Amino acid sequence: MSRFRFLSLFNRFHRAHHDLETSSASPSSMKTSFHHEPVMAGEIIDFLRPSGGMTILDGTLGGGGHSHRLLSAGARVIGSDRDPEALDHALVRLGAYGPQFTAVEGNFAEAPGALARLGITELDGVLLDLGVSSHQLDTPERGFSFQREGPLDMRMGRSGRTAADLVNTAPPGELARIFREYGDEPRAVQFAARIVSAREKRPFSTTTELAALIAAGRQGPRHPATRVFQALRIAVNDEIVSLEKALPALALLLRPGGRIAVITFHSLEDRIVKHFFRRHSLAEIDDPTWPAPRPNPERIFDLLTPRSVTASLEEVISNPRSRSARLRVAERRAGDSGGQRP
Repeated sequence: MSRFRFLSLFNRFHRAHHDLETSSASPSSMKTSFHHEPVMAGEIIDFLRPSGGMTILDGTLGGGGHSHRLLSAGARVIGSDRDPEALDHALVRLGAYGPQFTAVEGNFAEAPGALARLGITELDGVLLDLGVSSHQLDTPERGFSFQREGPLDMRMGRSGRTAADLVNTAPPGELARIFREYGDEPRAVQFAARIVSAREKRPFSTTTELAALIAAGRQGPRHPATRVFQALRIAVNDEIVSLEKALPALALLLRPGGRIAVITFHSLEDRIVKHFFRRHSLAEIDDPTWPAPRPNPERIFDLLTPRSVTASLEEVISNPRSRSARLRVAERRAGDSGGQRP
């Protein structure tokens, strides 16, 4: 972590504590203001097996729920998040762990560089809990939810283009591609054309303006804007690119026996993780032109979840967000360089 970024986080930690001491707020009320229930927390502990002496990267720190459990088990945790509000909250919630916890501001795809600056060259575990947090959805000013009026923003960090920039400037073909590829939206072309026609009269600036346009002629129990908003969020934050970049880079940092756990919330992300783990865990590969299968030169993993793990019925009832969650876990093989970089 650069000196500037460390000082920035250090100052934010003390500012957050000062805000608590000089207001009627309490630590418990602050936790409520940044509510985010960690999904499949028990399963994460079971798979990552945190203990003293281990170093684990929580690449999607969020409200710090997973990190808190990892720290409580004795592991050192490096928590990364590009959301400054998440970092402010986590620094207060987890500050009591002292040097056992380190916060890094940035996209998890950039984590290898941040870890190198901290002098960390190997990890015992990696956790990625993808998607949007409950706090982000419940904060209208962030612009993630079509159910609450707010600026059409959707950025997880503090820089880059907003959702408003995208819907007001992207060509119809690009909008349709985003809706189709990132949202599995069957009416992608129709919605893109509707947006382009409307923005010629007045640019979009709020979430409810866009949601109302998409919902015209609404049918069925699912709000028509659900997939469109998901797709825009993924595009604005380059979530697919980040995931595809992070998986091979983080895999190289795992010690033999180290584990990587990824929680996804929609099929596109899950397919990427599934195919990456499968490609690097197959013992042999085959080709119709070969006389026999050959050892896989890219094998670096043992797959611990042949099928994705889903949340228990009890968890789904208590935390509906967990309903669409899928967990996949792989372990770095001992003495396997993989032959090629993953």
